[in-house]
Amino acid sequence: MDVLQQARSLNDGEGLIFPSPLTGKPLSDAIHCKRLREAGVMALDGEPPTVHGFRSAFRDWASEKTDYGVEVMEAALAHVKSDKVQAAYARSDLLERQRPLMEEWGEYVAQAASD
Repeated sequence: MDVLQQARSLNDGEGLIFPSPLTGKPLSDAIHCKRLREAGVMALDGEPPTVHGFRSAFRDWASEKTDYGVEVMEAALAHVKSDKVQAAYARSDLLERQRPLMEEWGEYVAQAASD
C-alpha cells in the first residue's frame, strides 16, 4: 500500500499506476519480464517468469482457495466478457467485492514470500 500511495503522488491522473516514463502508456509485458529477470526471479519450473504466469497463479489460487465468484475473479483480472449481451448488462466493476479478494491475495503472497 505504501508503494501505491507513493505512485499515486507521481502519476498524472490518467488512471495508470505505473505508466511508461517514455510514453505515458501502459508498460509492456516485455518490460515487466525484463525487470523480473534482472531481479533474479524465476518461475517454479526454472524458466523466466511471465506476466501471464502471475495472472494465472492468482486465478488458480482464487479458484482453489476462496469462495469469490467467477465474476469477481475475472473483474480482478480486468477480463472483458466475450458475450456482448452479457457485457451490455454487466456494468459494475465489482470493485467493492474485488477489494477483499485482493487483500487476501496480498496476504497470501506476503506469507509465501516470508516462508
